[in-house]
Amino acid sequence: MEIIREIERAARALLDGNLVAFPTETVYGLGADATNALAVAKIYKVKGRPQDHPVIVHVSDFDVFQEWVTEIPDYCIKLAKDFWPGPMTLVLKRSPLAADFITGGQDSVGVRIPGNETALHILRRFEAMGGRGVAAPSANRFGKVSPTTSQAVLDEFQDFFDSQDLVVDGGDCEVGLESTIIDCTGEVPKILRYGAITPSMIYESTNLQPLETESSIRVSGSLKSHYAPNVELVLNQQPVAGDGLIALAEVPTPEGVIRVAAPASTVEFGQQLYSALRKADQLSIRRLVAITPDGDELSLAISDRLTRASNRAK
Repeated sequence: MEIIREIERAARALLDGNLVAFPTETVYGLGADATNALAVAKIYKVKGRPQDHPVIVHVSDFDVFQEWVTEIPDYCIKLAKDFWPGPMTLVLKRSPLAADFITGGQDSVGVRIPGNETALHILRRFEAMGGRGVAAPSANRFGKVSPTTSQAVLDEFQDFFDSQDLVVDGGDCEVGLESTIIDCTGEVPKILRYGAITPSMIYESTNLQPLETESSIRVSGSLKSHYAPNVELVLNQQPVAGDGLIALAEVPTPEGVIRVAAPASTVEFGQQLYSALRKADQLSIRRLVAITPDGDELSLAISDRLTRASNRAK
């Protein structure tokens, strides 16, 4: 396993059935040819991912997107036009191209066009070589903290990758939180996972008020426990000496408390969240306190990730 920068080599590795971790604007993804059952099985193996947990397909443009789905409603087209490339995954009825090993046996599939130039260059070259799409869940062990740097991917998988598997270094991820997932199988959009594409943005695009209720569709990041660091994480409590603290910069640091992150805004909070959780693990502190921000819709995504991270399996 090694870090590379070459687009051509990464695309060829994917076509040959190897794993390639690459940056997106959200987090680093662990990619494999989405039509290759053996390659996708490697994702599940190295992540320790349950077989019924679907993966998101990444493509380079809307024409390729249409190969993976059927029954595309008008509001879905509006969303794609407004927010792709970008941090949004659309879930629709699957086409025959989307096999059970991608969808977790469901009749729907999640697809997105990432808003990261390195990712898009890889996808375009892969498709030019005959590829149809890249399955790419976050490049971390299942349920653990998502990576936003190539070094975090190496730290996570150095004992799990084969020598032919690659990590593409594309710098830090711009958004830092996984994509908004929107169910487009009904008459109105339904938010299955919060992200940088907010409910208000969805409404402004479609003139439809998105539903924000639970769904029977299984998607990435929907389990009660997810994104979890090794350190004990508690939310909205008063930190004491020896604790770590993640909070907006306006929140003071009590004496003896280790400040892990002090973002100036909710945007920075999202960008820094996962690196801060990893830093807390590296510091080997006893307990980490996170003060969830509020006041805008991006806070919904941050609160969602922190709540699931604090529910780590015992």
